[in-house]
Amino acid sequence: MALNIGSVLILDGVGQNCGEILAQNGIYATNTVKITEEELLRTVSVYDALVVRSATQVTKEVLDAGKELKVVARAGAGVDNIDVGAAADKGICVINAPGANALSACEMTCGLIMTLTRHIVPAVSALRDGRWERSKYTGTEVNGRTLAILGLGRVGREVAVRMHAFGMKIIGYDPFVTAEQCKSFHCTKMELDEIWPLAEYITLHTPLIESTRNFINADVFKRCKKGVKIINVGRGGLINEKDLLDALNSGQVGGAAIDVFEQEPPTDPLTWQIIKHPSVIATPHLGASTKEAQLRVGQEIAEQLVNLAKPGTYATPLAEVTSIFKK
Repeated sequence: MALNIGSVLILDGVGQNCGEILAQNGIYATNTVKITEEELLRTVSVYDALVVRSATQVTKEVLDAGKELKVVARAGAGVDNIDVGAAADKGICVINAPGANALSACEMTCGLIMTLTRHIVPAVSALRDGRWERSKYTGTEVNGRTLAILGLGRVGREVAVRMHAFGMKIIGYDPFVTAEQCKSFHCTKMELDEIWPLAEYITLHTPLIESTRNFINADVFKRCKKGVKIINVGRGGLINEKDLLDALNSGQVGGAAIDVFEQEPPTDPLTWQIIKHPSVIATPHLGASTKEAQLRVGQEIAEQLVNLAKPGTYATPLAEVTSIFKK
């Protein structure tokens, strides 16, 4: 089945190669890095497809305004910024690029684990201020420590392989992955109740859905070892931010590295208390922000769109979220 895709609106700084590949195949593309909601509602009506990263919220109102929309494409893995249900109701296909940025997100996670455990950020800041404070920033080795990975998809598995090489004991949870599969990437599968008291580091790589919203909360922190360290390069909303702040202040959580937030960019004063907390490393959603990842997601999304218009042009498989073609 071929879709009539003649024009595509590309937002959120998706790689230039996306538009180039579309143009090479006779599909007109407009690439706009920043756009307000009002501008989007005004302009989306003339496009057959919309490509976004995580910044643009593709709401029911946007979908209603997109009178010609046939496809919404997420240049990345998560689709929580897209009203998938509304898209399906309107017969709009939602596609994504689930594995294209996995290595970048994995490397960011591993880097944050090491940065957190060695107090690199505050040590750099102190030295820049002229303070030589070696003893204050004595860290710990990760060798022999237990890392719990929640979500064992592409990113979680890559993290497991790399941190196992650092000598960490890897345990993990994912209802869709078997214990036998876990062995192939050096991970022992456990249930959540088994994980909490063992984990010294917890890293999150699950999608944000209703069952995982505020998944890490005060109850979880109470069941963990005192001083547990939390890393989130997955999705904002997985951690209850108020509970995290309370746990940081009490010392129950010994440190956190947070790349994603429930609101981006954040304006909530509570979120800013977390960002500025001395035990927190906070970054502005950089997990997939590498040149390599942006080239991969741009290419993968563009090739899927071309295939929808001209089936069989590329070998790239269709990563179909709404499954409208299977009805």
